[in-house]
Amino acid sequence: METAVPVAARQAPWYRALDKSQWRALFAANLGWLFDGYETYALILTLGMALHQLLAPSQYARIPFFAGAVIAITLLGWGIGGILGGVLADYIGRKRMMIFAMIGYSVLTGLTALSWSWVSFALLRFLVGIAIGSEWGTGTAMVAELWPNGTRGKGAGLMQCGLGIGFFLASAIWLFVSGMGPMAWRYMFLLGIVPAFVTLWIRGKVPESELWEKANRHRTQALARAKGGEKLDEAQRRLTRFTLVDLFADPVVRRNTIVGLLMSGTTTLAWWGISTWVPPYIGSLAAKDGLSAPQWASYAGMVYNVGAVAGYIALGFFADRFGRKPVTLAYFVVSLILTPVLFLWTHNLTALLIVALVNGFFTLGQYSWMPTWLPEIYPTHMRATGIAFSFNVPRFVAFLGPLVAGSLIASFGGYGKAASIVGLIYIVGIVATPFFPETHGKLAGDDDG
Repeated sequence: METAVPVAARQAPWYRALDKSQWRALFAANLGWLFDGYETYALILTLGMALHQLLAPSQYARIPFFAGAVIAITLLGWGIGGILGGVLADYIGRKRMMIFAMIGYSVLTGLTALSWSWVSFALLRFLVGIAIGSEWGTGTAMVAELWPNGTRGKGAGLMQCGLGIGFFLASAIWLFVSGMGPMAWRYMFLLGIVPAFVTLWIRGKVPESELWEKANRHRTQALARAKGGEKLDEAQRRLTRFTLVDLFADPVVRRNTIVGLLMSGTTTLAWWGISTWVPPYIGSLAAKDGLSAPQWASYAGMVYNVGAVAGYIALGFFADRFGRKPVTLAYFVVSLILTPVLFLWTHNLTALLIVALVNGFFTLGQYSWMPTWLPEIYPTHMRATGIAFSFNVPRFVAFLGPLVAGSLIASFGGYGKAASIVGLIYIVGIVATPFFPETHGKLAGDDDG
């Protein structure tokens, strides 16, 4: 006679299958991305005030260009640091690299408050970008390897929402700090030293990935055999190759990486070239109505990031339910449509905040496809390298986005047409997504020994 399974057991919530170590890993990765988000959005919100202090009055008319240049320099550092961080995470471990990254950007963000010129500000932004970039791939690999199949998308969405929370936190703090006089922007960056203290908790409470430890043992053994002159099979030879080289040695991995770069480039270029202008755009419209531009920029930033947090989480949950491919494609399509809705067709301030909320859900929320989908493409021994490469290389192109957008805004005398032109980049993501393999929430078959 068949034994009946209790209904409660069959319908147990997904989160009950996770243990404390898995939740701690998620919390650490979320915090790392939250602080990255705070630091990044603090730059966006304070950039105008900072440049008014660091530039000569004769240069004020070119502030959009200088703002685009600072963001571009930050992105360039982010791309370099992201690749270095991913490679190091595959060789020294996920946990250790996360600690190094958080200490690095905490110290450098605090030093940004001491900038005395545009050049010093830009140089520090480049160094902060290097530190920030090295964190994401590490945290993403850690969560992907510790969370089980079937819930990995949810974990990725919950991790990625840390960025939106950090953005919202920066917007909320700026709402109060912006009124503290000409030093307000410096106070925002001084607050960026807080993450350094979180590393003490990570060091003692967050576990290292067992999958990485296993892959690292196999790598060490393969290298020892090669050094001893033993003949290695193909799987062992892959372990002895430098991870960046191995990324392009296999034709299937190479093809997936190229498609992933096109998709990641779409998300990255579109956001940095368009969505970073949402707060100043709404602030500029408020100023025309005689309202406070910094205050309305803060409102816009908060509303936009409430939508983004929901979008991050929703993408991960939807991807576990409906698959990675259709959900990511839907986010690209809706983002394309929403760009002219926000920047061209909506003029009422209240309506703009509502559209910004929905826009944030899709344009920033779409970033969750990367921590959800990319880790499932690459085997453990090169996972952090692969996802960091796909996530960060587009920044070497995307850093041009703010420059181009800033120039277009200056040329057109406003944000609307410039944003709509740059927004056409979403078409690239729409075309590329069907060629990326559906992984159904399972990590790539490891050949790590």
